Amino acid sequence: MSAAESASHVEPGPPAIGRRPRGFLLVVSGPSGAGKGTLVERLLAARPECVLSVSTTTRSRRPHESDGVQYHFVARDEFERRRAAGQFLEWAEVHGHLYGTPRRFVEDQLSEGRVVVLEVDVQGGASVRRAHSNAVSVFICPPSVDALRERLAQRGTDTAEAIEQRLSNAAGELAQLPEYDYVIWNDDLEPAVARLTAIVDAERSRVGRLGSEP
Repeated sequence: MSAAESASHVEPGPPAIGRRPRGFLLVVSGPSGAGKGTLVERLLAARPECVLSVSTTTRSRRPHESDGVQYHFVARDEFERRRAAGQFLEWAEVHGHLYGTPRRFVEDQLSEGRVVVLEVDVQGGASVRRAHSNAVSVFICPPSVDALRERLAQRGTDTAEAIEQRLSNAAGELAQLPEYDYVIWNDDLEPAVARLTAIVDAERSRVGRLGSEP
């Protein structure tokens, strides 16, 4: 190769330069009382690229909850109207109440390259995985049934009968663990938060998630 040819020959740069990771769905599921909410809250504080999809529900608002923060609270007929209009990415009936994930919010955030966190029950998690095979799913597992019972009692939001119903449902929910990509045993909060954050970091680093230049 001549000096002139050598001077004009420029090797292409790495194809990843200037590209941002594509957004993806992060499904966080587990039995009621397993600690999903606390882990998700800590994840959102640690990783600004993560956004929470606030579900819509027909259940009554609890005293410490605010509409649009923990859930969008609606009447059953309004939920059914939105469901018929195709406004939910997924929906499920749990403990006699309807829950759904607003479709438009999720699609808008994914298009911006964000990680959309869905804190949903196991039934809802299965619905999301069926609709989005590339969703990343994490199962939050309590250290024991006794620990789960204690956490539910400490919340002070359920009757003794409701707690027993949730514990009864937990057995079937725990059986779904093998269907998930990852499992986190939430027996110690800080290590559990670190594991969830590490999962997000690793998934965002997948070569297959590289999109076009912003």
